[in-house]
Amino acid sequence: MIDIYYVEDDSGIAQIVKEYLEQRDCNVTIHSTVVSVKQALQRHVPRIILLDWNMPDGRGDTLCEWIRSGWPEIPIIFLTVRNDTQDIVHGFQNGADDYVVKPFELEVLYSRICALLRRTGSISERYLSCGEIRIDKSKMVVRCGEKEIRMSQAEYQLLLLLMENKGKTVTRQQLLEQIWDCNGNYVNDNTLTVTMKRLREKLNQPSCLKTIRSFGYRMEDVI
Repeated sequence: MIDIYYVEDDSGIAQIVKEYLEQRDCNVTIHSTVVSVKQALQRHVPRIILLDWNMPDGRGDTLCEWIRSGWPEIPIIFLTVRNDTQDIVHGFQNGADDYVVKPFELEVLYSRICALLRRTGSISERYLSCGEIRIDKSKMVVRCGEKEIRMSQAEYQLLLLLMENKGKTVTRQQLLEQIWDCNGNYVNDNTLTVTMKRLREKLNQPSCLKTIRSFGYRMEDVI
């Protein structure tokens, strides 16, 4: 199934596109504001984003540039009435992979989505996010907000394991076994406590990183 974010403030157009694409094995989430899709991207990265230009709380070109700053490879297609050559060029310059002018044929849009995904693959699987924390697994890069956070190997592996199990409590024993003991390095329980303390400090004491007393830790989105 193709997971899609569709950023569009015209509910009529958005619903028509959503209904058509969902008949073709797509899961479409509509976002009617810039703020909404920004918040959603902090929790989950879709396989592709469809983006209108004119939004009630911002511009699509600015949003496209913002998305590129955090998720450089995610496919983005503009769907807009703006058909001026300068607008089209500007859209591509701000990071769009394709540009479709309204009105458009739904079958053609679906074909463009499939063609773009054949070239890019499932980029979304490389990204993990929770709150303001994002991990790019392919580059092993951690960001908190707009800032890149440098970490030790143990700190990165600890955060990665918790992020990969977001919404689930991971016991202290599981963390010790999977991060340290799997390498044949026996460590005591205090090693995890110290590593977690340093990790929290580097991430500015994130509220999405929960301590489950006498048991373990859990990453969960804070609504």
